[in-house]
Amino acid sequence: MEDVRSQPIASTSSQLPPPTHTPSHDCPILVWMLSLNREATKEEYEACYKVVKECVAADIPYDPTSAESFRRCITQMLPLLMMRHRRIPRAKWKDHQTPTGKHWIEQAPEEMSPEKFLHSMIGYHLAYCESLCGMAMTQGTQRKVINIGIGIRRIEVEPRGITPRAYVESVSHKLTQKELELILKPENTDDVVLRRVSIVLTLKEAYNHAVGQPVGFDYSRLEFIVEGSHPSHGATDVSPYALGDDLPLQGWEFRLFKAQLGVARQDQLSQENYQCVCAFFRGTRGESRFVWYNSEKELENWVQFINIDQMVKVIPKLMA
Repeated sequence: MEDVRSQPIASTSSQLPPPTHTPSHDCPILVWMLSLNREATKEEYEACYKVVKECVAADIPYDPTSAESFRRCITQMLPLLMMRHRRIPRAKWKDHQTPTGKHWIEQAPEEMSPEKFLHSMIGYHLAYCESLCGMAMTQGTQRKVINIGIGIRRIEVEPRGITPRAYVESVSHKLTQKELELILKPENTDDVVLRRVSIVLTLKEAYNHAVGQPVGFDYSRLEFIVEGSHPSHGATDVSPYALGDDLPLQGWEFRLFKAQLGVARQDQLSQENYQCVCAFFRGTRGESRFVWYNSEKELENWVQFINIDQMVKVIPKLMA
C-alpha cells in the first residue's frame, strides 16, 4: 500500500459533490464537522461507547466521566455516519489501515465492475480539538485517497491571559524564522497575530496528518507562507508557498475555513472559534494551492456541520 510518508518529506509528487469555487477533480473532498455544543449525559456516553465497541476497531478505555473519552468515541462514529448516509450497511464495508495509520474503506465488490470497484475506495482522516470533531474524506483509488488529513485548532492563547505575541514566542520552536517575522510584524494587531499563527500551525497539523507523520514530528521542518494568498491580505511582496525540509511541497491542496461554535458548559453559553484546514495530495505538478472559504454558502457543498443531538438520534441506525 503506497503512502507518501515513506518518502522524503517534500517529494510527494463518485458519489460526492464537487467542491465549490474549485475545479472539478477526481477524488472530490467531503468534510463532516461535529460540534460538541453541550455536555453529554452518562446515557449518551454509554450509547456511543457501545457503538464504538461493536462496530469500530478502536481501543478506548471505558470512562463515562471523561470528556476526552467521549470525544474519542463520538469522533470514531463519524465514518459510520458517513457510510450510513450513503446507505451502505456496516456489513458491506471494511476499514483498512496502512502501517502509518492512514485509513481507507473498501466497499463490498458485489454488483460492481472491476473499474468501479477500483475507484470506490474511501480515504478518510479523523481529528478533534476541544469542542469540535472532524472527518475529511475522499473517494477514488486506494493509492490516491489515503493522503488526506484534517487539522483543527482553537483560536486562542495558551495559557489564558497571556498576550498573542507571548503565545507566539512560546510556540516559536514549531515555526521558522520567516514565519515568525510575518506573524509578528510590528503593524499586526493582536487579533491578526493570533489568527495567523493559528493558520500556520493548523496547516502543519493537517499536512502531517495527511502524510501520516507520527506525534512529535518537528514542525519547524515545514514552512507555510500564506501571506498574499487571501484577498484580504492586499498587496504584498511575498508569494505564498509551502516547503518541507526547504524543498517545495508540490501537488498539495490546502482548504482553509473557520468554525464558530456556541457551547453550553454548566449552564453558561460561550462562543469558541476554530481554525480548520483540510490537506489533500492531488499529485498534480506545480506549487501547492491555498483555497480559502469565508462563508457558510461557500462551505455548504462540501462541509456538513452536525451536533451531539443529531449524532445521538441516529445511533440505532449506525449499527444496522
